[in-house]
Amino acid sequence: MEQRSIFISDFDKKRLLALIDVEMKDKRRTDINLQNLKAELEKATVVEPNKMPPNVVTMNSTVLFKDMDDNEEMTYTLVFPAHADMNQNKLSILAPIGTALIGYKEGSIIEWKVPSGVQRIKVEKVLYQPEAEGSYEL
Repeated sequence: MEQRSIFISDFDKKRLLALIDVEMKDKRRTDINLQNLKAELEKATVVEPNKMPPNVVTMNSTVLFKDMDDNEEMTYTLVFPAHADMNQNKLSILAPIGTALIGYKEGSIIEWKVPSGVQRIKVEKVLYQPEAEGSYEL
């Protein structure tokens, strides 16, 4: 899989690392997804929220992406677990696809391992990004 740099605001990074710590302390959870998210955050380029490129998927962004295997397009808002609701197209950052999306730019093709092989999606368009709208601390 291709290694790419992702972008994260300092604010989102702090909140996500705190979430990961809480989730990892839960002895019932041994989630590889948490480890993957932490690894992504540790290698991410940290950007001031007011300097975040508007085409990057951040927390609370609404993104249009395409499944590269079946060409199905989907639109979701990337949220913290407490706000996740698939009926409202609100995708948890802790879902494998949520972890995959964070920090990537429009046009990025993202790959990650799933039990059946490799899942591939393409970020088509960031439809809404809080930072681009001047909302830095949702």
